[in-house]
Amino acid sequence: MSLFTPYKSSPDKESKLMLNNRMVMAPMTRSRTTQPGNIPNEMMATYYAQRASAGLIITEATQISDDSQGYSFTPGVYTPEQVSGWQKVTAAVHQQGGTIFNQLWHVGRVSHPVFQRGEAPIAPSAIKPTETQVWVVDEEHPEGSMVDCPTPRMMNQADIDRVVSDFALAAKNAIDAGFDGVEIHGGNGYLIDQFLRTNSNQRDDAYGGSAPKRIRFLLEVVSAVSTVIGADKVGVRLAPFVTFKDMACPEIVDTILLAAKELGKQGIGYIHLSEADWDDAPQIPQLFRVELREVFKGTIIVAGRYDVERASEIIDRGYADLVAFGRSFIANPDLPYRLQAGKPLAAFDKGPLFGGGAEGYIDYPDYL
Repeated sequence: MSLFTPYKSSPDKESKLMLNNRMVMAPMTRSRTTQPGNIPNEMMATYYAQRASAGLIITEATQISDDSQGYSFTPGVYTPEQVSGWQKVTAAVHQQGGTIFNQLWHVGRVSHPVFQRGEAPIAPSAIKPTETQVWVVDEEHPEGSMVDCPTPRMMNQADIDRVVSDFALAAKNAIDAGFDGVEIHGGNGYLIDQFLRTNSNQRDDAYGGSAPKRIRFLLEVVSAVSTVIGADKVGVRLAPFVTFKDMACPEIVDTILLAAKELGKQGIGYIHLSEADWDDAPQIPQLFRVELREVFKGTIIVAGRYDVERASEIIDRGYADLVAFGRSFIANPDLPYRLQAGKPLAAFDKGPLFGGGAEGYIDYPDYL
């Protein structure tokens, strides 16, 4: 099946993305860093190395700066200690023959003053997200609790310029840490996605209003990162049909297609389409898949509730090149082998999903 065949991002010898198979380990927050400092550690190196048989690993979302965090214990890539910690991870994955990209994020308004030196989080507009909470472990919540997000502060031009620079520096740090590339998180209700949507971006300057203005921040981030590490090492995650975190926007699909067209002009390595994966989630229209392929000629990754049959079908039909798997990779570190050999899959325990130690993290065995 196509899912298990090697992949080259272009047929020539200069192809920058050469993978052993078309299975991607999706980015999944696990909150296992060493404290203080949100530092990647040996346990994280073991976790990713166990799953290195994926064609491509995309790490959990990683802070680009000390004010970009939204959840406790998530890793950063902006201090020397964090870069050193990630070097252990990339070395372990490469030793197993794997390829690994670092997903970079700024959460924007999906945060809390505990992560902002007591200040309000920043966002495109000062609009509080409804029914949106973040996981906080502190003196007030020693066991970890979900707490409401406050009203954010509207970003000024200096804020925008700084965050763009922070993305570029974080990308350089990621390459210095040994990553094969980076993925810019532009979906799921976080900062870049907040700029893309009319309900969270109500600016009247160069970054708000029309779709070309709402995609400007994304394009500036991608351009800055590409300048530092090369566009071929850059992926972007987008989520047009994901509306949680108060992100329903009637214009988002057309906006995403415009963004994809412009990203294609920048020559980035891939677009990673995050699809809703809950039981009553909206189906991705075939027309959207066709239009996305028309406007973006690079590699397309899809992530949702895929099994072998659906994954192979979407690849064979030309709508995607790679398929990402999330929860199934947690409990099945050898997932590519199990799926190709038709072996049964272990179920993951969602209890230790965030935070904790080895249990529910690196103690899932291979099938053999």
